[in-house]
Amino acid sequence: MFTKLGRFAIRRRGVVLLVTLAALVLSGVVGAGVADRLSRGGFDAPGSDSVRASTELDERFDTGSADLVVLATVAEELGTVDAPDAVIAGRALTDEIAAIDGTDDVVSYWSTGDPAMRSIDGRRAVMLLRLPGEHSSIERDHLVADLLETYRFTERGPLTVELAGREAVFEQMATVIEDDLALAEAIAIPATLILLILVFGGVVAALLPVGVGVVAAISTFLVLHLVSSATDVSIFALNLVTALGLGLAIDYSLFIVSRFREERRGGLGVDEAVVRTVETAGRTVAFSALTVAVSLSALLVFPLFFLRSFAYAGVGVVVLAMTTSVVALPALLSVLGDRVNRWTIIGYRERRHAVNRWRELGQAMTARPWPVIVLSVLLLVAVAIPFLGVKWGEGDQRVLPADDPVREVTEVLVTDFSSTEGNAFPIVAIGNVERSAVTGLAIRISALDGVSRVDAATGSFVGGVSLATSDASSARFEAPGATWLNVVPELEPISAEAEQLIADIRALDTSFDEVLVGGGTAALVDTKDAIFDRAWIAALLIVFATFVLLFLMFNSVLVPIKAIVLNTLSLGATFGMMVWIFQDGHGADLLGFTPTGFTDITTPILMFCIAFGLSMDYEVFLLSRMKEEYDRTGDNDRAVVEGLAKTGKLVTAAAVLLSVTFLAFATSSVSTIKLFGLGLAVAVLVDAFIVRVTLVPALMTVAGRWNWWAPAPLRRVHAKFGISEQATPAPEPEIDLREIVDLAAAESVPEPVAEETSRPVP
Repeated sequence: MFTKLGRFAIRRRGVVLLVTLAALVLSGVVGAGVADRLSRGGFDAPGSDSVRASTELDERFDTGSADLVVLATVAEELGTVDAPDAVIAGRALTDEIAAIDGTDDVVSYWSTGDPAMRSIDGRRAVMLLRLPGEHSSIERDHLVADLLETYRFTERGPLTVELAGREAVFEQMATVIEDDLALAEAIAIPATLILLILVFGGVVAALLPVGVGVVAAISTFLVLHLVSSATDVSIFALNLVTALGLGLAIDYSLFIVSRFREERRGGLGVDEAVVRTVETAGRTVAFSALTVAVSLSALLVFPLFFLRSFAYAGVGVVVLAMTTSVVALPALLSVLGDRVNRWTIIGYRERRHAVNRWRELGQAMTARPWPVIVLSVLLLVAVAIPFLGVKWGEGDQRVLPADDPVREVTEVLVTDFSSTEGNAFPIVAIGNVERSAVTGLAIRISALDGVSRVDAATGSFVGGVSLATSDASSARFEAPGATWLNVVPELEPISAEAEQLIADIRALDTSFDEVLVGGGTAALVDTKDAIFDRAWIAALLIVFATFVLLFLMFNSVLVPIKAIVLNTLSLGATFGMMVWIFQDGHGADLLGFTPTGFTDITTPILMFCIAFGLSMDYEVFLLSRMKEEYDRTGDNDRAVVEGLAKTGKLVTAAAVLLSVTFLAFATSSVSTIKLFGLGLAVAVLVDAFIVRVTLVPALMTVAGRWNWWAPAPLRRVHAKFGISEQATPAPEPEIDLREIVDLAAAESVPEPVAEETSRPVP
């Protein structure tokens, strides 16, 4: 198949390049405004109690939790928000916002007189409003953006207006991320080009992976546009697909260009070298892309469309990066030929010495494998230990920079008000709506630790005691066959204490048919349950698919088992480091984020699926060359040494290049994106430098011929379904293999030398 693909790229190179150019232009035009099509939601588990509570409130009572909080500060000369001019301006502002199409349940201190909605010093007051409709709707996101643009830092008479609340935080996160994305790309592309020049020793060869990466990165916007036409896609997927598309395209094209130059040095003509490159490096790239796609597909088992959107978009981007590298790049190489070596900067001698050092490292691994194994495993286990203390949470305003206005206003609501009205959450009781039952439930909830006040159809309750009886406004809590209660907590919504409060409420024995707890904390609890209920399925799918794919490629039982164990160990170390940094706060000042004492629950899930697939990339690249050498010589130790000599520099260079892309995204001022970028960069570097080029060769040496063993039944399966493919060799005079290996690993072009393992393709 790959032979035909290589020949197709040569015969139809003009068509291939024109189609690629047309796709690039189309992606730029169509995908330019893709951010406006992506949703800020997707974190709630469909069908959960918290989602059902929100639905019941909307359908039965035409109400719900506050989505936005308007904070109004009175001019200093007026004193308090009770000054006549402040009251007039406050009521006018309340009416103005209530009249906006799409807002509902707009209440303020000036419309209710509720003292809890006034700050302790009397200079500030709040307004609460709800935005009906689906939380994931694009129209809702646009309304939030419009409200922020219209009312943030505006003046209405003597009042200065600012906005806060959960929806404002998510909107601000999306805005900051979009700005950070442009900065990350501006950092990643030039830095990658410089590193590629060092790797290839020449400018033209270095420009090819960057060009392919830019094509893939721009094309990702078209992928997101198409996916968002069929299903909801999270705005936060924009960072992933851009970083992944850029990084993988550069990685894949790095291996393609390197193999092409190697085949040309081996004496093949340009077209024959292109075909051989697609047969070998192209096949490996395609297989590696398949492993990444399979890992990302595991995200489909989760009910949250935030995670599912990463699967849809991520798989599309991986396929796009692979196709560009395996089809378009070979077509371009057939046009360039030896001009790919133009503008050489680093000479042959220096690069040959670098190759020899990789061979020396391989010989060291095979000479003393056990010390390498013991020290590497101990190091990875030690770094992984902090992960045992992980505490799962969700991002709140603290993911934004400390000086972000939305974060500052949200925190003012906590510090300057005696009651956290903006954090109130609803409880919907269905069934027995007798007043005695409602009062009993309200009293019991108000007596729980962490509850400031409970408002219900029968009055307000504090500390298990009735504070006020019902009045005309209490009718909003009643509907046929159901009632709801408004619970005002005195706890941070994202905290262990708040989660315990939700658990205590849900554990109450009541006479109602059903009691549904809503709000942000309840949604977090339900999200955690939904993720943990499915996480083992996702992990099992990844492990099973990885085992099958590696077996089909290498006809070995031990190789896939070893790869899965080492990947788990490597990712454990990465997660341990991330918990130590982002949860425990080590280096927070240096990295510029606020530790919350929690680790965001969705980010490690994404990191696991992505990093597991990327780890298999390097495993495949390394083992493919080892298997080639073993099949040729039957000498396991020699296969380990020569495989590392041929791929060690490429694997580590690819890891550095990919980590640069991820680190560029780690410059984001949003801490969850910083965690995502830094975590993946660490995962890639740990895997390449500790696992693949040290631990894997040592383990391969200890295992010896068992590396390539499979029982007879599985060997028959591989013979029938195996995906390995070998080019058809032609006889050629034998020459010194050691000389060939030295020359093949060098990156500049000396006089052509025939290579025993590189023969013309008929």
